[in-house]
Amino acid sequence: MPESLIQRTLVLLKPDAVQRGIMGNLITRFENAGLKIVGMKMVWVDDAFSKKHYSAHVEKPFYKGLEEFITFGPLVALAIEGIEAIETIRKMVGSTEPKKALPGTIRGDFAHHSYPYADKKGIAIKNLIHASDSIESANKELNLWFTSEELHTYKTVHELHVF
Repeated sequence: MPESLIQRTLVLLKPDAVQRGIMGNLITRFENAGLKIVGMKMVWVDDAFSKKHYSAHVEKPFYKGLEEFITFGPLVALAIEGIEAIETIRKMVGSTEPKKALPGTIRGDFAHHSYPYADKKGIAIKNLIHASDSIESANKELNLWFTSEELHTYKTVHELHVF
């Protein structure tokens, strides 16, 4: 298997996932798919770090809601590794708008917010989870959220059967 097909990516279990007590359910889905957790920590994001994570959105009108959402409670940051992990995880997570997420996806099974509802309330959409959308964003985000010492290399039983 070419090493370039083995990817590391960032997943955030946002404050709504933490407060609802469904972190274990969500992590289990990734592990059941044979993906490997290579870094994990609970973080309480402040305004300055929010601006770094959402740097592409800071000047947009909806940024205030994003910042309020990501800073209202702790979240769990995960570095996950696997075969074409970015695309696999994005499929598992489902549409950014939970209302449009298919059953069987994380957002489809655990959330139901919509953009019109969030807009009417003046809040960020409660969608439980963030997943990097490209190799470039995964690399940028992993470097923002984790130091090299916080990322680990080890073998799992899945690697005997999948790699």
